[in-house]
Amino acid sequence: MSDVERPLLEGSVAVRDGRRLSFAEFGTPRGAAIIWMHGTPGARRQVPLEARRFALERDVRIIGIDRPGIGTSTPHLYDNVLDWTGDLSLLADHLGIDTLRIIGLSGGGPYALAAGAAMPERVHGVGVLGGVAPRVGNDAIGGGLPALAPFAAPVMRATRVPLSYLLAAGIRIIRPLGGLALDAYGAVQPRGDKELLARPEFKAMFLDDLLNGARFQVGAPLADIILFNRHWGFDLADVTVPVRWWHGNADHIIPHRHGVHCSERLSNATFATIDGESHLGGMGAAAEALSTLMALGPRSARLAAN
Repeated sequence: MSDVERPLLEGSVAVRDGRRLSFAEFGTPRGAAIIWMHGTPGARRQVPLEARRFALERDVRIIGIDRPGIGTSTPHLYDNVLDWTGDLSLLADHLGIDTLRIIGLSGGGPYALAAGAAMPERVHGVGVLGGVAPRVGNDAIGGGLPALAPFAAPVMRATRVPLSYLLAAGIRIIRPLGGLALDAYGAVQPRGDKELLARPEFKAMFLDDLLNGARFQVGAPLADIILFNRHWGFDLADVTVPVRWWHGNADHIIPHRHGVHCSERLSNATFATIDGESHLGGMGAAAEALSTLMALGPRSARLAAN
């Protein structure tokens, strides 16, 4: 397995209610900022190596963020997905970021869209890679793996905190077998995901992120299950900043039609099908997504306010 270089910078910042939010930076320290929201499960280092190389070559600063309950971010359950943007605003202030672009992979998609809804004056554009669609409210759609959320959410609400630490302990126990476990998972996935996970650099990145993020707790994916089964706190029509959405047409976890459904309800969206790819296909399109987002802005303050 290939080694993965550590991020340029890692740390945590103070956010609301005495909590802390941890992050990892890749690329160039003074470059244009792109926030990278990890999938479910995932953590701050879940940034493809192609994206890291793009950042170095194009003078871009990529910041991966641990959602509450993973890595060293304080465990917390937001009222809804939109609520998290209060923490994002503080993190951006602490890191000296005035304006930004944001990408969300899978379960990170709702959080990226929330930033577009809540912070149009700071967000130049949003990218979504195989993102989760709403299950409640005007924009709701059924099907896919998220359809299991209503059954799991009550259990998560009752056991979220102790289960978080129990899962982390289990991952520590099987840590030496992490590579074999990932190989076993990849062996039963559709062709696109299987081929991606067979690439040494992707496998190394996934293992590095999983093992680093789960050292103490694994609460973020449990919180995601609860929040995705609530109204997000905004409607898709509230996202007025440009959105670019990529989705594999062989996605077996978040159906392709979910991406189409969301894009049709966003006021300024472009949808791209990744032909033949399954759920992790967006990871392979990371450089394209970054290049597309960088071409979107910056927008003027006047346009951002309209």
